[in-house]
Amino acid sequence: MGILEGIFLGIIQGLTEFLPVSSSGHLVLFQHFLGVREAGITFEIMVHFGTLVSVLCVFGHDIIRILRNVTGKKQERHFFLMLVLGIIPTGLMGVLLKDYFAGFYESPATTGFMLLVTGCLLYTLAHLRPGKKNEATMTAADALLISVAQGIAIIPGISRSGATITSALWLGLDRETAVRFSFLVSIPVILGATLLEAKDLAVSGLSGITPGMLLGMLAAFLSGILAIRLFVKVLRSGKFHYFAYYCWCAGIVALLLTWLN
Repeated sequence: MGILEGIFLGIIQGLTEFLPVSSSGHLVLFQHFLGVREAGITFEIMVHFGTLVSVLCVFGHDIIRILRNVTGKKQERHFFLMLVLGIIPTGLMGVLLKDYFAGFYESPATTGFMLLVTGCLLYTLAHLRPGKKNEATMTAADALLISVAQGIAIIPGISRSGATITSALWLGLDRETAVRFSFLVSIPVILGATLLEAKDLAVSGLSGITPGMLLGMLAAFLSGILAIRLFVKVLRSGKFHYFAYYCWCAGIVALLLTWLN
């Protein structure tokens, strides 16, 4: 892998992993229409690791706060339990429905349509009043429903961050709690995907690591931090629905290109 290719793919991974535009959807479209080949399992693991570290860096203080007080303060204990619940439906859907969802990765038309759906979901936030539920008052039902939304986002074109944030705000969580829960519950998802890919390293090994791959991992890490901070800033400004326009444009272009081909 060349240096420029590694950096480019790393930046794309970091940005689309956290902005509500669907990283898997972009991967499907890039591969189909631009001929961007799969970078290989080693590189996939490296960029996923880069994005994982970016979440840990931005939300590290929240992780430490929760773990430090999980046996003491009621609020942290409650929020920790909500995060645990938020892992279960996503994990079950990923394991049980993996083969079913795999078929969607062969269809750019489906990806384009799902991007339109994501855009519609995001646009509903334009007229939604911020809720009042926080770490101490969100319910088990909230955590489970947000987790189901995260599981559905396995479908390319459905944004994971967009689905979790939208469902959290629909359920009445305040913006700060919605952002915190969305990104913290993504950690085991990204980690799980990385570990599932890592089992294939027994075949490919680590001998093929190139400077391009290392720089791609660094690019994913840095662009991931940028994407998270931009995500939070836009949500706080009440303009999160602006991402809907991008999803609509990307979806329409994908559908047009599919029909023209």
